[in-house]
Amino acid sequence: MLRRQPWSRSSGTLGAVFSQLRGKPVYLGMTITLALLRRHAIARSLFAPTTLKRAIDRLGFVQIDPIRAPARAQDLTLRHRVKDYRAGELDQHYPRLSIEEDHFVNYGVMPRATQALMHPRTPRHAWHPARCEQAQAVLDWVAGRGVVHPREVNAHFAHGKATNWFGGSSNAATQLLDGMHYRGLLRVARRERGIRLYAARTATPAASDPQVAFDALVDVAVAKYAPLPAATLGQLLSYLCVGAP
Repeated sequence: MLRRQPWSRSSGTLGAVFSQLRGKPVYLGMTITLALLRRHAIARSLFAPTTLKRAIDRLGFVQIDPIRAPARAQDLTLRHRVKDYRAGELDQHYPRLSIEEDHFVNYGVMPRATQALMHPRTPRHAWHPARCEQAQAVLDWVAGRGVVHPREVNAHFAHGKATNWFGGSSNAATQLLDGMHYRGLLRVARRERGIRLYAARTATPAASDPQVAFDALVDVAVAKYAPLPAATLGQLLSYLCVGAP
């Protein structure tokens, strides 16, 4: 079995034979040129339009961004890769597809099998006991209701306001739900006018070999964004450590 080897800048050659270039294998010793890299990137990313689920499976991950100008990131990505795709169809069909919203190298959707590799997720900053009690109370309540809107949680628990990442103010319930989602306690069941609706999530068993699981996540990231220089690869892997700390 061939082992992956790092690309050598000094030799200017590809250091592995695990990639495909328009259906042709990339052989060890092949000289890298800009034209080759360009063809390689197009072949990996711009495939013939297919179904929404197949496109997501092939991409491995699709970034979600709420900014609508000029268009949302997910719609810009999928319109070239999904036959007859229209803006908003990802939200519309999400509940019927075997995909999940979660943090990967950034936030987006991915196949459930990929998400499972990142859980159970241990955040770098542990919650204090009072926060854990809040989360447990919310989790029990959500489990009894099925699917909930953040405003329902806010109205029921009245957690008040809290400072957000941008220095502004937002509902504390919204921040708590986001933290519970990151920790794998909740999942996004669907969206309503762009707002995430949550449901309780079944716990994922720990991987038998965490290193193998992380290597599989690296494969997904590289398959999505390659070809890329070593510095960018390092940055990408640092982002991945947020999804799989």
